[in-house]
Amino acid sequence: MSLYQELLFLCLAAFAAGFIDAIVGGGGLLQTPATFLILPHYPAATLFGTVKIPSLLGTSVAAFKYSKQVKFNLRILLSCMVAAFFAALLGAYAVSLIDNKVIKPIILVVLVGVALYTYFNKSFGIQKHRAHSPLKQVLLAGIFGMMIGFYDGLIGPGTGSFLILVFIAVLGFDFIGASAHAKLVNIATNLAALLYFASTGHVLFQYAIPMAIFNVLGSLLGARLALLKGNKFIRIFFLIVIFATILRFAWDVLG
Repeated sequence: MSLYQELLFLCLAAFAAGFIDAIVGGGGLLQTPATFLILPHYPAATLFGTVKIPSLLGTSVAAFKYSKQVKFNLRILLSCMVAAFFAALLGAYAVSLIDNKVIKPIILVVLVGVALYTYFNKSFGIQKHRAHSPLKQVLLAGIFGMMIGFYDGLIGPGTGSFLILVFIAVLGFDFIGASAHAKLVNIATNLAALLYFASTGHVLFQYAIPMAIFNVLGSLLGARLALLKGNKFIRIFFLIVIFATILRFAWDVLG
């Protein structure tokens, strides 16, 4: 495969990933495997580092689009972002130390539970509700931010979907609010992982920059559609992405 062919397929994957990620997260489920498939001759750490640039830029653009219509809870957001940032640094460092095969079966079980709960609970994420006091929300945001940040640095795909789940199920947000807050936390985790990978020379800029442009274009379209269609549309899209995530992890665990 020539360089131009590689770029074509990578950019198409990046566009689709940006579109999906802007709505419900999980764009890495498409972008990361596609990158590994198209560039199999590079080390895993280098490919992980490369996809962080389009992910970071696409997520940043989507977050900006959401910020025009969503009011952010800064206390919850900062708690989650700071915890996720430092945990993602640790996760990126741990890529070569922890066997993903140990973690993926656990994630698969959690995902199946999430899919069943979201499908049968028709009101899930449709309206806001407050399940905890403001202080407890901030503490829980920090705890879950740390857990998901570590996951993003270590494995990555599906991080946005996990963040949306936490903002809805634990912190009481609706889908639009959860998507908006998740984007900013995901910026923090992507930036942390990128700083580590770039500092160790694990970024292929000749692929990352074109992919970033197409990821941004996909993000603009996805965010616009999500804000236009509202919570019910995002709920359906969330279920589709969670199902795709289950298939991905089931393939890794059972294959």
